[in-house]
Amino acid sequence: MAGHPNYLWLNGELTKWEDATVHVTELGWSSVAAVFEGIRGYWNGESEELFVFRLTEHMDRFMRSMRLQRMHSRWTRDELIAACLQVARDNDCHEDTYIRPLAYFGSASRGAFLATNSDCDIMITSNPAPSHLMTGVKQTASVSSYRRIGEDVMPPRVKNISNYRNSQLGSTEARLNGYDTAIFLNTAGHVTEGPGACLFMVRDNVVITPDLTSGILESITRDAFLTLCREQLGLEAIERVVDRTELYIADEVFFAGTMAEVSPVTMIDHYDIGTGELGTVTGQLEILFNDVVRGISPLYSAWRTPVGVRALATASGDD
Repeated sequence: MAGHPNYLWLNGELTKWEDATVHVTELGWSSVAAVFEGIRGYWNGESEELFVFRLTEHMDRFMRSMRLQRMHSRWTRDELIAACLQVARDNDCHEDTYIRPLAYFGSASRGAFLATNSDCDIMITSNPAPSHLMTGVKQTASVSSYRRIGEDVMPPRVKNISNYRNSQLGSTEARLNGYDTAIFLNTAGHVTEGPGACLFMVRDNVVITPDLTSGILESITRDAFLTLCREQLGLEAIERVVDRTELYIADEVFFAGTMAEVSPVTMIDHYDIGTGELGTVTGQLEILFNDVVRGISPLYSAWRTPVGVRALATASGDD
């Protein structure tokens, strides 16, 4: 796949990349209310299949995000699920892949800034997104001077593009100060999440993550890790308010999300976390998560939706 995929899905039609155009005047206000999903597909080389992680849950959240932004979708959840799979198949995705549905008020709306309960435009794109699972990646972080947006400002529980300006400010600050990423506090001074991922810490073999009322995204990956901790590792996993200094004395800290996957944080504000290396629980979760999402493990098969690229290759005589 050179440069860009061959196709994307635009308003109900599979469209060639070069033909998927909008007028320049649609730029700007159309993105204020725009919502999206980030969805990963994981390639299994042995079975020659691409597995999409928790596709149904992602599309359920996409529909909720549109509802919160007062958008009306002309397509059902199941039609959008089918469209995601079609895009991955027709782009011949034989590698780890990122799939992004995006809904926005386009030219059909009555003014993108003030549009309410109007039909929205939806596009779905795919692109290669190599996983960093099992690569030894680790990050340093700083607690940002920017506070996390909240329910009374811009609700962070859905994936609204405008919310990510807050993330961008914190990320830029952290990088300019020599860190890899940022950790946000809410207006009450409690820990929320990173710029694009939820946060977990481990202390005395208990896994802890900020609760949903702390001002965080309703993360699908977060939910998966809570399940894996409780059901597979036999650990107590708690959702509660988390204070800043708890991070400094934690045994382990890691980010979790669609792009973050499992990202160990080994230093925060110049405090080494635990030994300053990959922690035991984080390492166990990384292996378990990798095996689940790729279909190496039979566990949680309902979390995996096969795209069907193997069937296409067989039909074309490539197998």
